[in-house]
Amino acid sequence: MDVTAIEPGGRKGLPPHTGPGAEREDAFADLRETVDAYYSRRLARFGPTPLGVDWSCVPTQEMRFVQLLKLCDFSTSRKLVLNDLGCGYGALLAYLGWRHPGVALDYLGVDLSAAMIAQAKRLWRGQAGIAFATGSECPRVADYSVASGIFNVALDAPRERWEAYVGSVLSHLRATSRIGFAVNFVAAEPSTGSLKPGLYRTCPDRWISYCESELGAGRVELVTAYGMREFTLLVSV
Repeated sequence: MDVTAIEPGGRKGLPPHTGPGAEREDAFADLRETVDAYYSRRLARFGPTPLGVDWSCVPTQEMRFVQLLKLCDFSTSRKLVLNDLGCGYGALLAYLGWRHPGVALDYLGVDLSAAMIAQAKRLWRGQAGIAFATGSECPRVADYSVASGIFNVALDAPRERWEAYVGSVLSHLRATSRIGFAVNFVAAEPSTGSLKPGLYRTCPDRWISYCESELGAGRVELVTAYGMREFTLLVSV
């Protein structure tokens, strides 16, 4: 895939957003800009490292990849067509190269932060089957989509508005995934005093119900108990 084939549009690197989704694009522009600025600052401070995308270390970052990629079928020789929304500097590619070195990959990484995408392009320059674009949505349909951590940093957004935003992103993932998509969330717990402020915490039932009733998902698998205060949803469409 040649990333230059993705023409610039109304949002950096994406086609102009028109039609029924245009209202949603306008409605959440300020939230996306705030998140964009937050992660761009993290990258400037910590570089292309887990801390640069607000994770604590490589092992926990990769543990999240393990859960998200349970969605994908690696048992065949068929090319893996994958969208990575909120890709950061492309850390998932390093994990795929280590854990699934033989996979034929057609990968598109998308991120709000232009600085993240510039870093990703430098790190993965010249790699076949890999492309990146700056934006809030994936400009193509893939077999699978994953999104790691993109719902966590709500900052000062009111909860109701942040959840409307989360719902809109899940709807987009549903529309751009042929087989399924996977996402993760920080889990709501009785005692969360040690977690930093500005994180969105939630219960699985809230979003399992949304995927089933609002998005018409064929199956939603809940993945928990992997050593962190969070959960992953594997959604078959």
